[in-house]
Amino acid sequence: MSSSENNDELPAVRITIPERYYLLPGAALIVGTTIGLFRGSRTASLRFLAENAHRQPRTVRGWYLYNKTKNYRVLLGGLKGAGADATKLGLTAAGWVIIEEGCTRLGLDDAKEVAAGLGTGTLFGAVYGLPWKAIRRTAGLGVLIGGTLRALRWSKEYLREQAALRARELELAAAEGRAEVVADVQEAVDEVRRKTAT
Repeated sequence: MSSSENNDELPAVRITIPERYYLLPGAALIVGTTIGLFRGSRTASLRFLAENAHRQPRTVRGWYLYNKTKNYRVLLGGLKGAGADATKLGLTAAGWVIIEEGCTRLGLDDAKEVAAGLGTGTLFGAVYGLPWKAIRRTAGLGVLIGGTLRALRWSKEYLREQAALRARELELAAAEGRAEVVADVQEAVDEVRRKTAT
C-alpha cells in the first residue's frame, strides 16, 4: 500500500503558536547575538594584545602569524560572547513571556505587564549576577516598563471602544437618514482619501 493511496485518510497536523511566544525571545536572541559578537570580539582583541605586548614579532612571517592568530582568537571570542549574551538575553525575554502568560492563565490580565516587568527585572539581575542594590533598580525599571506597557494597552482598548461607539452612532444616523451626518461622514472619508493619496 503506497502513501499516495492513503492521502485522503491522513489528517493534517496543525499547531498554532501565538506570535508573542516566539517573537520576543527570537528578537532578544538576535539582539543578544549582535551585542555579544561585538563585545566578545573586542574583549578577545584587547586580551590578545595585552598578552602579547611583550613579545611582538620582528619578521614579516612573524607579523603574518601574529595577525592570523589574533584574528582567529577575535573570531572565537566573538562567537563565545555572542552565544553567552544571546542565551542570557533570550532567557530573560522568555521569562517575560512566561510570566505574562502565567498571569493571563491565572486571570490577572490587568497586572500581567507589571508582573512580567517585575519578574523580568529580577530575573535579569540574577542572570547577570548583579549586586542586590542593582537588582532592586532593575526590578524598579521593569515595573516602570511594565506599567508603561499596561498604560499603552489601556489607551489602545479605550480608543478602540470610542471608535466602535462612534461607528455605531454613525450607522444609526445613516439608518435614520439624517443627511447632515451622512454628509459629514462623506467629507471626512474624502479628506482621509486625499491625505493618503498625496
